[in-house]
Amino acid sequence: MRRRDGYCSFAVKLAELGRPFCQLETVVNLTEVFLRVYKDPKYTLVAACDPNLLGETFREGKLKLEVKPDFYGGAKIDLSQALDAIDEADIANLVGETIVQAAVKRSLVDPSAVLNIGGVPHVQILRV
Repeated sequence: MRRRDGYCSFAVKLAELGRPFCQLETVVNLTEVFLRVYKDPKYTLVAACDPNLLGETFREGKLKLEVKPDFYGGAKIDLSQALDAIDEADIANLVGETIVQAAVKRSLVDPSAVLNIGGVPHVQILRV
C-alpha cells in the first residue's frame, strides 16, 4: 500500500490483513539525567542535572548558576538510579525541574529548600 508521499505504509497493510502492527505491553519511564559522583575517603558528593541544562548559565539578581559539563556532565543515567545515588550521598547538588521534583517526591529534599535561579530549580543537600 502506498501513501501519497511515496512511503510504504506497512501498518495500514497489516491492519487490512487483520494483524496488529505492534503491541505495547509495558510503558517504561525512560527519563534520564546527567550524574557525576565524586568520592573521597570522608564523603560522597553527587552532582546531577537535567540533560537540557548541561552547559547553560542562569542568573537571578546577584545569583549565577553555571551548569558546567566538567562538574555535572558525568554519565547519563536513569532517573531512578540517580535518585538512589543521591540517597546514598553525603552531599548533593541538583539542577533542573526533573531531578529536583523527583528528589522532592522521594522525600530527599524539603520543597522549601529549593531555589529558583533564572527560573531553574536548584537545591543542595548536606547530610550531617
